[in-house]
This record gives sequence, C-alpha cells and structure tokens, in this order.
Amino acid sequence: MMVIFLCGLVFLILIRTVKNDFAKYAREEEEAEPGLSDESGWKQLHGDVFREPPSLMLYAALYGTGWQLAVLAFGVILFASLGRFHGEVYEERGEMTQSLLATYALTSVVAGYSSGSYYRQFFNTPRRELQDSRWQQTMIFTILLFPCIIVGIVSCLNMVAMYYQTSNVLSFTVLLKLMGIWMFISFPLAVLGTLFGRHWGGKNTFPCRVNTYPRDLPEAAPWFAQWYFVIPATGLLPFGSIFIEMYFIFTSFWNYKFYYVYGLMLVVYLILTVVTVCTTVVAVYFVLNAENHKWQWLSFNAAGSTAFYVFCYAVYYYYFKTNMQGFLQWAFYFGYTTVFCVGLFILCGTVGSAGAMTFVKTIFRYAPKGETRAGADDCAFPSS
Repeated sequence: MMVIFLCGLVFLILIRTVKNDFAKYAREEEEAEPGLSDESGWKQLHGDVFREPPSLMLYAALYGTGWQLAVLAFGVILFASLGRFHGEVYEERGEMTQSLLATYALTSVVAGYSSGSYYRQFFNTPRRELQDSRWQQTMIFTILLFPCIIVGIVSCLNMVAMYYQTSNVLSFTVLLKLMGIWMFISFPLAVLGTLFGRHWGGKNTFPCRVNTYPRDLPEAAPWFAQWYFVIPATGLLPFGSIFIEMYFIFTSFWNYKFYYVYGLMLVVYLILTVVTVCTTVVAVYFVLNAENHKWQWLSFNAAGSTAFYVFCYAVYYYYFKTNMQGFLQWAFYFGYTTVFCVGLFILCGTVGSAGAMTFVKTIFRYAPKGETRAGADDCAFPSS
C-alpha cells in the first residue's frame, strides 16, 4: 500500500507540474512578440518526439511480444483464481502448464496485432511504406523472438539433464507436440493478428509533424535525466510492489509448496502494471524536460529494469533460502529464472513504454500551439 501511495503522490505532482507548464507556455505566447520565442523544456521537442525509435523492427517485435505476455499473464492468473468453477489447478498434474501453453498459443494474435499496428503507424503513406517498410520481416521477428529465447535456454537445460540422466529430459514426443502447437496455432494466429493490426490498428495518431532532420541532443542534462539514473531508478518502485509476492512464488516453485492465493496474485499483477506505468511516465517527463527526444528505448529499458531486481532477488534466494547444490540444480534454477526475467523485462518494458506513449501524445495534443509549433494542419506526418 505504501508503494501505491508513493506512486500516486508522485503522479499527482507530475500532473500538477504539467498543468503549470501549460499555463507557462500559454502565458509566454500571449506576452511574446510575433516570431520570437524563449521556450525551453519538453515543448521544444514537438518536431522530434514522435520520430521512430532506432531499430524499429526490434522495438516493434518486443512491443508485440510484451502485450502478448501481458495478456498471457492476466489470463493464466485469472484462470487459476477461478479454480472453484473449473477445479483447482493443483488437483490435476500439469493443468497449470497446459493452461499456460494453450493461452500462449491463443494470445499470439495479440503479439501480431500489437507489433503490426505499432510498426505501421510510422509509415503513413503507401509511397513511404513501399520504399522503407519491412513489415514482413518484423512479423517473422515477432513470431520467433521469444520462442527462440525459450528454445535456446531449454535446449541447453535438456542437454544438461541428458548428461546427468535425470527424469527432466523432454522426450521427442513432447517436443513434437510443442512444435505442432507453434506451427499450426501460434504461427497462423500471429500472421492473422499482424494483418489486422496493419489494416485496422496502424493509424497514425501522432499530434505533431516530424521534422525532416533530427534535433541535436543537449550537451549536458541534469543527472536525474541521464540514462544511468533513470533506468535503474524506474524499476525500484515496481519491484517494491511485488517483492513480498516474489518470495511466495519462488517458494512454491522451487520448494514444491502449493500456491493457493491466485486472487492476491491477480491484484499484485494489476498493481505492478499501474506502478510501472506511473514511474515510467515520470521518468519520461524528466527526460523530455531535459530536451532529449530519444525516449522510446529509454522508457522501455527503464520500465523493464524491474526484471533486473527480480533476478538479483533470485540470486539471493538461491544462496540463502534453498539447499540446492551441484551444477544440475544450479543450471535449472538459473535457466528457468532467466526465462522468467526476460519475459518480465519485455512485459514491463512494453506496459511502461505504452503508458509513456499515451502520456506524450496527450501533453503534445493539448499543449498551446504557438509560433514554435505547427498549427492544426501540420499536426501529421509529411506526405512524402
């Protein structure tokens, strides 16, 4: 509750600060002579703030994968919390794993739609899309990104299990079933989602025109707007909101205890998303106010830094809360923990950057339009 209170307090302060900025800009435009402006701060970035991020293909793939994982996590936790209607997930062996695989396959349409719509909005004319767009490669990248990470790690763990001749080896039949689910369910749904996203969700809603040439970054920015502070600081509050719950999750998974309170987990998950959005918005405001228009990747990494703290906690838990010994247990513990943390990084990064994008669109849409910003006819991308 303390984390929620602090997050809400910071967000209210930010809203008040932005409203003061609006009043300041409006007052300056009324008092300034025509053609003269003495603006500073985030409003100066109107011509660059909606510029496409570097490595757009990778960003779109991560963005789509993140929304898939967000819906996946919500769906699985909701399914587990409604156990009284379909039977508790711990009553039948493997029910949680089956629900996880089924939900992942079905939510592939979310990944395709989110990635396709995000990528498409930066190519607002058929001419520009024909010249520069690589949406097919982006679609394939989105489909393969997270599965390839999982396959790489699980393959290494499978070889370790085969070397130690344990029962954790995945059989050829299981691998064939997983491949079939991916090929005949996940892949087609992702392609379908991409097509829907491109044609129905990829509209350019940016309120400002993007300049032809990018604005130079400031030579010096305040320490609280530097990446080495923004990224680690942004993940602290979200990690604080799930810190206690992580102990019970790790205990149930690695110490073979039953986990019962899925309803509480759902609440914690919703709190995590809200806190992540709020802290990322605050971080992006500081960065924009320092006149740094390269905020997209910064917001993604800052929001995703929660996963770094979770991994650090996992290291602590392994050495001080478990009795695991030997390379086999070490490999499986940190292998699955790495998969979890990579997924959490993509999920939190996507949620935070999406919230930051909504915030940036809002403040520039309602910012006073004066001599330094184009009028209503210019609030769109150039047609060529």
